[in-house]
Amino acid sequence: MLELWGVRIMSAAEADTGLGDTSALTRRILIGLAGGMSLGIGLNVFAGDSSIAHFLVNGVFHVVGQIFLASLKLIVVPLVLVSLACGTAALEDVTKLGRIGGKTLGLYLLTTALAISLAIIAAIIVGPGEGFDLAAQNVGFAAKEAPGLAETLIGIFPDNPFRAMAEGRMLQVIVFAVLLGVAMTLAGEPGRDLLRVFESANAVIMKLVFVLMQIAPYGIFCLIAKVFAEQGPEAFEQLIMYFLTVLGVLILHATVTYPTILILFARVAPLPFYRKLRAPMTVAFSTASSGATLPVTLRTVEERLGVDTSIGSFTVPLGATINMDGTAIMQGVATVFIAQAYGIEIGPAGYLTVVLTATLASIGTAGVPGVGTIMLAMVLRQMELPVEGIGLILGVDRLLDMTRTAVNIIGDAAVSCVVARSEGKLDLEVFRAP
Repeated sequence: MLELWGVRIMSAAEADTGLGDTSALTRRILIGLAGGMSLGIGLNVFAGDSSIAHFLVNGVFHVVGQIFLASLKLIVVPLVLVSLACGTAALEDVTKLGRIGGKTLGLYLLTTALAISLAIIAAIIVGPGEGFDLAAQNVGFAAKEAPGLAETLIGIFPDNPFRAMAEGRMLQVIVFAVLLGVAMTLAGEPGRDLLRVFESANAVIMKLVFVLMQIAPYGIFCLIAKVFAEQGPEAFEQLIMYFLTVLGVLILHATVTYPTILILFARVAPLPFYRKLRAPMTVAFSTASSGATLPVTLRTVEERLGVDTSIGSFTVPLGATINMDGTAIMQGVATVFIAQAYGIEIGPAGYLTVVLTATLASIGTAGVPGVGTIMLAMVLRQMELPVEGIGLILGVDRLLDMTRTAVNIIGDAAVSCVVARSEGKLDLEVFRAP
């Protein structure tokens, strides 16, 4: 065991056990999360615009937090490329890829449709926008133009894989990795030689993930402290019902929909699943990025939940790119909120259109910066609702974004377990182990 600047670094022997002392790491991450919240709220309430608060929030917290995010994003592209190529080549039967891909895509679309349906029902019952004169508010917002269907389909396939990796175009990286894995399977002995190189690279990258996770508590502390120091109570005064509605549906989806899917389709108990996902959920909440959390999610799914590499290396990167249940929930509530605020009646047929549009948009806008806002703008345009209404809810969206990212990675892991169980690739002993 080494300790460098207060950061515990496991020895090679300890690291070979997998995730090492995950319970201790999870405790440290949770302590960092709670400490960051407490300090951030304290700075917002008591320090205000003081020079000390400015130095901490915009100096120390910003720098350390961005370094932590950069360290996670550093390994996302090589991890997706190598692990997905290895997983595809490990299938050894190309026909399995279509079956697994169909199951995965179908489940992601199903959970997204359930999420937005639940959000619309809850928003209609609660009525967060009723009596809210949105037209009188200064809510100017210029939505980015969403890509068309043809552009989206063409953009999935890379013309230059190296440029796709350099620009972080994850769908293109996934397509290239799958094609490379299929080619290794079909190439015979030369393909197996290359596969051994990729497997060695995958092992090294996973060790790098483990090393970087040792600084996670400090990065999370700084990220959370900055967010809560900047988000004062005034951000919630007018939008408290909207905020609570979105938050309530996110919690309901995470605690009812996913456990039901695990019980019915994977035939496993939800409690061990959630217990082992604590670290990825905390990282997702802190970073508000499924992509940045992907290395942690993938390692947890494969090594702690018992999902075979050939399944996890396909389902998790794909889920981090297209599975947006949390964002779909925000869209459902926001659409109803804006319609109620402007006094516009949508009707049952309109709500069905919202469900279909948002579900398909979760794939259509994958990999586009500001995806949540773009998806919502697409839905509002489809329903002929005022797009400028987005400007108001952006004030509380940062904290909701953190929560819905945690919900998204729960969905990635749940679908991975279901697909793995259906293929006989879920190690139940590992899943049920303490």
